[in-house]
Amino acid sequence: MLVISEAPLVQSRCWIVAAFAPRYYLERIMSLIRAAAFAALLVFTAAPVLAQEFKAGDIIVEKPWSRATPKGATVAAGYMVVRNSGATADKLVGGSADFAGAVQIHEMSMSGGFMKMRELPSGLEIPANGQVEFSPKAYHLMFTGLKQPLKKGDKVKASLTFEHAGTVAVEFQVGGLGDTGPGGAAKPQAPMKGMQM
Repeated sequence: MLVISEAPLVQSRCWIVAAFAPRYYLERIMSLIRAAAFAALLVFTAAPVLAQEFKAGDIIVEKPWSRATPKGATVAAGYMVVRNSGATADKLVGGSADFAGAVQIHEMSMSGGFMKMRELPSGLEIPANGQVEFSPKAYHLMFTGLKQPLKKGDKVKASLTFEHAGTVAVEFQVGGLGDTGPGGAAKPQAPMKGMQM
């Protein structure tokens, strides 16, 4: 009876695995490191576009945007989200803009089937640990006395003044004429029966 030992064969297989395992694991680790570095690069390069935040004290202004204006227009609107991370309320009391003569705070609301717009000369409260959204058909900034038309793709500078946080320098991204959001979203809007000021 012939007995063949498998020991040398098992030993040779172990030696082959031992010889190539470090290389395999090293390549795998390097592949994971490259993937992580690429992901980090994407996050850091996209952060300014995605975040678009401007901060002073407890106040954070997020995603400020405006719409392109038709030729000859003397007013434009500004939209954003204002967050207050503090334990006390603050108030947006005014502002200024390089591209306009004045910055006003306005509110739009429906009343009797009509859209009404009114200025808030005493400002707008930003609640403690809360936020206020400025959007079409709601609170918005009114830029009056435009010095030049706003064009899609422009970035225009303004300063917002808060009662406690002070001045926040912001940059408004200008979207298309019919956009309804900061990313250039253009959605059909419900027709308005009329507007009173």
